[in-house]
Amino acid sequence: MKRLLFALVLCGLLLQGCSWIKSWGDEEPGDPAALVEFEPSLKLGKVWSTNIGDGMGKAGLSMGPRYSSGALFAADHKGRLVSVNAETGSKNWELKTEQAFSGGPGLDEEQIYMGTIDGRVVAYERSSGSELWNAQVSSEVLAPPESADGIVVVRCIDGRVFGLDPVNGRRIWIYDHSVPLLTMRGNADLLVRAGIVFVGYDDGSVVSLRLTDGSVVWNQVIVSPEGRTELERLADVGQQMVIVASDLIVSSYKNRVVSLAADSGRLLWFKEVSSATGIQVDRTKLAISESNGDLWMLDRRNGSTTWKVDRLTNRGLTRPAFYGNYVVVGDMEGYLHWLDSDIGSFVARERVGKKGFAAAPLTVGTTLFVLTHDGKLTALRAGAAL
Repeated sequence: MKRLLFALVLCGLLLQGCSWIKSWGDEEPGDPAALVEFEPSLKLGKVWSTNIGDGMGKAGLSMGPRYSSGALFAADHKGRLVSVNAETGSKNWELKTEQAFSGGPGLDEEQIYMGTIDGRVVAYERSSGSELWNAQVSSEVLAPPESADGIVVVRCIDGRVFGLDPVNGRRIWIYDHSVPLLTMRGNADLLVRAGIVFVGYDDGSVVSLRLTDGSVVWNQVIVSPEGRTELERLADVGQQMVIVASDLIVSSYKNRVVSLAADSGRLLWFKEVSSATGIQVDRTKLAISESNGDLWMLDRRNGSTTWKVDRLTNRGLTRPAFYGNYVVVGDMEGYLHWLDSDIGSFVARERVGKKGFAAAPLTVGTTLFVLTHDGKLTALRAGAAL
């Protein structure tokens, strides 16, 4: 009898004391949210798929495909550069270099520009992939070089920005800007418009430079890197900035989306949303993936909320892309989530890979292109509603 009583008491204590143990299959804070159950209302079809080398590797690189004149240009971290027919998926040419690519591709009408881990910028001929020149800059190049009005602009990880001659890679000008000791892996893409270069920095500032000589037009801090630790002070500007009319719209990892007057840097509005991937705009719609996995649709004119979806928490979302009346976002498990851009309801889901995406989806006409982290480039199209 005493043994039975002891056993019952012990069982009670074990059940009470072990209530903290994670039940099999239960989600814990930080786990990716379970996939949303819904009835698909949009039919998706894969047009083609092809491999682009070995993908992004383990260095946290983001090198998305670029489209121009019927061709896609894509690269991997081991130095493979490929031109792909955007309609059929067949390769126009494929180049195996000895470069460790880290940023690109950048394009103009005649050339492709790639940045490397060891701080080089390499120019290739668009039609054949032949190397044209190779120039040394100050450090690793993570953002795609941009070419406009006879100058190739290159951003380095140490904060320096270079203006290079597209004919031979000769340095025309240099702008220097200090960066924090601790930053997120990656740099904001350069944005060039009407003779001005907009540069987003890891200290939460945006700088406007003249394309001709690299001189400063204005410098605006959109969020201050405050906090007790280096981690708390992370304020990196999001990967993609956008100009619509005369407004420059920028996000930051430190809980801020802002609209600035492009000519002066004057603050027009702000919204407390954190994003390292940047923003996407379609007319008056502004889509953004928050760092925690929430998906927002804002009015780009004033920052007001149209809708918010909180069912993709911790799924490591890409920057959204617009596709007709839909918005598409990829996650770290290789799923593409399609939502109605007016109301934020799920309409379709497609798994393209298992290791996530190298960059945000790219929409060209009626085709959506995605590049997975392991180097698979896929074209998809949406059909009629189901």
